[in-house]
Amino acid sequence: MCRSIKTLRPPVLPEEATEEEIRAAALQYVRKVSGFRAPAAHNREVFDRAVEAVAAATVELLGGLEVRGAAQRAG
Repeated sequence: MCRSIKTLRPPVLPEEATEEEIRAAALQYVRKVSGFRAPAAHNREVFDRAVEAVAAATVELLGGLEVRGAAQRAG
């Protein structure tokens, strides 16, 4: 979908994704879907809410994923 959104789960990242990395990915997603790099003033609130919702969903997703075999590959 959007090549500038990076994978945020192990083993791609050796540690947990930071809040900044999650928000950056959410922002890229909302930009891609909306077609706006920076929304007009009248769209700013809905744009920002969407970024926060996508970031929250990303945190939930990353927290629930089970990456099997990650321990064997890391060692």
